[in-house]
Amino acid sequence: MANIKQQKKRVLIQERQRSENLRYRSTIKTLTKRLEAAVSDGDSDRVASEHRELVRTIDRAISRGALHKNTAARKKSRAAHLVASAG
Repeated sequence: MANIKQQKKRVLIQERQRSENLRYRSTIKTLTKRLEAAVSDGDSDRVASEHRELVRTIDRAISRGALHKNTAARKKSRAAHLVASAG
């Protein structure tokens, strides 16, 4: 544990940021599974809405720094392939 007061503050801030980044990554995994389920059900309206929400969350994670831009691009590409295969 840190002895310096500012470093103690930084440890708390880093923990808060880490948990928020983890929340983004977990949400993206959940939304991807929901998109896959919608594709397997064949509901085109649900597929479109799930895809829109997934892409929006991925873009938000990029802007927050929770995901690397190449990782996000790969996830968006895979989602687009899922949607295209459903159509």
